[in-house]
Amino acid sequence: MADALLNIAHTIPRSAVNGPGERFVLWVQGCTLGCPGCWNPETWSRKPQRIVHALDLADEILTTTAIEGITLTGGEPFQQAAQLTPLVSRVRAVGLSVVVFTGYDLEELVTEEQQTLLLLCDVVVAGRYRKRQRSQEFGWRGSSNQQVHFLTSRYTPAAIPIASECEIHIAPSGSLTLTGFPPVGLDS
Repeated sequence: MADALLNIAHTIPRSAVNGPGERFVLWVQGCTLGCPGCWNPETWSRKPQRIVHALDLADEILTTTAIEGITLTGGEPFQQAAQLTPLVSRVRAVGLSVVVFTGYDLEELVTEEQQTLLLLCDVVVAGRYRKRQRSQEFGWRGSSNQQVHFLTSRYTPAAIPIASECEIHIAPSGSLTLTGFPPVGLDS
């Protein structure tokens, strides 16, 4: 499925709050989980936003210098697992790491496509966002029920920041993107 088409909501070529080191962050478009209080409800619709060939996006990622890896978020990355696999395979082949934020628990990722993508991940932050369990005490997690799974030896729990972090990115158009895990009040 090398010519797979991805439905993308947004990308940021460089972020330091979406996993270890400087990372290229990719928000997929489409999520059927619909977690109440989700920070990215604009990514739920499956309506096409930016349709790209997986390997073309991989090439774009590989032109970004001095990044440690990529982070997939959304939307729901595992709902486009088959389409993301060629991209993730390409970036892994050159030594970039892969972090995925998913609303699924690991036990729910049962399809062949989901399992194939899962095997290419270094870290998966899993579990539905639960607004009533919102917490700023856990790096990389929006709610205390979510779990960080280290699937390879590339990273350990020492890579997780002690507290939540966020960034504000300003695009050339002037649009703002708040990413990471903002303090209460800044996220509304």
